[in-house]
Amino acid sequence: MVKPKDVAQIIKLQLPAGKATPAPPVGPALGQAGVNIPDFCRQFNEKTADQPGMVYPVVIYVTRKKTFTFEIKTPPAAILIKKEAALAKGASTPNKQPAVGSINKEQLKKIALLKMQDMNCYSLESAMSMIAGTARSMGVTVQ
Repeated sequence: MVKPKDVAQIIKLQLPAGKATPAPPVGPALGQAGVNIPDFCRQFNEKTADQPGMVYPVVIYVTRKKTFTFEIKTPPAAILIKKEAALAKGASTPNKQPAVGSINKEQLKKIALLKMQDMNCYSLESAMSMIAGTARSMGVTVQ
């Protein structure tokens, strides 16, 4: 891992698994930092090729020597909820229209366990509560 004093820039992106290309948003963000764009795309695609259809947040640490390391986070809760509920998208007006889907407590727990490492909570119950709030804001009910 890169030492904090060596980091010149931190870049945060959300990229589809296995499909990073030098086109925007990757190219402009990394080009301004002076990073080898094809090298990053190749490494990211190799690490995420086994999860097609998922979107991953990635944090790229660029050093003063223009080398980089990156950290792949867990997918956003909304994407995991859509996957579990088999939805294309959430509700456009969640509190005004009927629910567009539902998930059960086991699915909620599965998502919370996966997201726990990237969340700012310490108990599974609080993580489940946060995920349930995201589901409600998408128009998905928790049974």
